[in-house]
Amino acid sequence: MLAKVNCAAVNGLSVIPVSVEVNATKGMNNVFMVGLPDNAVRESRMRVFSALSNSKFHLSSLNVTINFAPADVRKEGSGYDLPLAIGLLAATKLVETTLLPDTVLVGELGLDGSVRPVRGILPMAIEARKRGYRRFVVPADNVREAAVVNRLEVYGVETLKEVVDFLNGKGGPLPTIINTREEFFAAREQTDCDFADVKGQESVKRAFEVAAAGGHNLLLVGSPGCGKSMMAKRLPSILPPLSPAESLETTQIHSIAGKLGHNVSLITQRPFRSPHHTISDVALIGGGSSLQPGEISLAHNGVLFLDELPEFSRGALETLRQPLEDRVITISRAKYTATLPCSFQLVASMNPCPCGYYNHPTHRCTCTPGQIHRYMSKISGPLLDRIDIQVEVTPVPLEDLAKAPTGESSATIRSRVVGAREVQRLRFASEPGTHCNARMTASQLERYARPDEAGLRALADAMKRFDLSARAYERILKVARTIADLDGSEQVSYPHVAEAIGYRNLDRQSWGE
Repeated sequence: MLAKVNCAAVNGLSVIPVSVEVNATKGMNNVFMVGLPDNAVRESRMRVFSALSNSKFHLSSLNVTINFAPADVRKEGSGYDLPLAIGLLAATKLVETTLLPDTVLVGELGLDGSVRPVRGILPMAIEARKRGYRRFVVPADNVREAAVVNRLEVYGVETLKEVVDFLNGKGGPLPTIINTREEFFAAREQTDCDFADVKGQESVKRAFEVAAAGGHNLLLVGSPGCGKSMMAKRLPSILPPLSPAESLETTQIHSIAGKLGHNVSLITQRPFRSPHHTISDVALIGGGSSLQPGEISLAHNGVLFLDELPEFSRGALETLRQPLEDRVITISRAKYTATLPCSFQLVASMNPCPCGYYNHPTHRCTCTPGQIHRYMSKISGPLLDRIDIQVEVTPVPLEDLAKAPTGESSATIRSRVVGAREVQRLRFASEPGTHCNARMTASQLERYARPDEAGLRALADAMKRFDLSARAYERILKVARTIADLDGSEQVSYPHVAEAIGYRNLDRQSWGE
């Protein structure tokens, strides 16, 4: 008898419907698999037959042909175990087929018949609803993730026998219903880190506020122990809260990567990813023999923090140039081509020199000018060109730390950031390709960020006096526009330009000399 069971394959963020076709006839226990299954899928034969046996489903001697359609798409992973087991039972008339045409099944099987979680459940659920399926049967550990999708009955199961009883109309699980909007809005305001914990460093905190308000990339240069990492971790707490659409997109990426926590339905906080400087190019941008989102995609709609920036390999840093510009990454390999979103805000930190104490107020630097120059030159001009704000961070003296008052809370700073972002949303409402000042084009700069006469003179004077590079010009105007938005000013004026000029330290040709 022939049986068909619906499941799905994930490619990037897209999902391809897969039909598991099982044809069983009496024979000598031969099993043939076709349809481009990988090793994990081929190994499922032993898991499935053991799970069936330990769940008290005994099959007679059979010749079984299994086809994973469409046959030209490679099938990877262990999520085909459950549909394959149900297909075998349906082909041998141990399971009713009435519900199968409107049902999608996904899950890995243990040898004892337990159903284990798999990756990519959320995008599968979205595709199942889009294609008009009524039911989605998933492992119990994945059920809250899938139940985010409305107008789809989601059933969480723990054992193979539960699935069989459900399909045969003998009880089984009830559909899981989650009030996702209520849970989402209740959880997204929570934060573990707060800028109120940061004492002193008012000018640097101001730079973080400007970066958050305009979506600008930020580079911190300072000696060890001055608080660079501490402040970077608090940037998500002052960014605008995730919207439901952003949350859904972010959760899909983490679902595919298998990074969602236990019993999590939606990601409610902006991601903060901080890879080690020994990370490989593939781990950073994604890919591999089996597609895996990289750190830049896991940071989508959040923050990518690169600590000790010059210690990253040159190749890894150069791979960031195209994602920073296009906000997507296309990964092409022999077996697949996939496009993943990676719209993140880059925050990087570094020491000013190899010993770490150049420009330190009390500690003597032991580096020569040549060593400092070589250290700084590890960061290429094209990458530096994509970082709008560059600030020096100096340590706060110990006696000042004890006397420093508690700083502004993240909630207070965020309220100003949200106000500035709303101004930008209205400004670019008719220009869908731009939603914050950091993304402005040259023509938009001319329309929205042209300074007054005093501001133009200050900018021209700074270009000459500090020997600023030509690439700094547009960056200064973008940051000045953001500062004006925080100030509630329609016109970019001299104070806004002057502050923006102060955020271009590394463009000064005298650095390290």
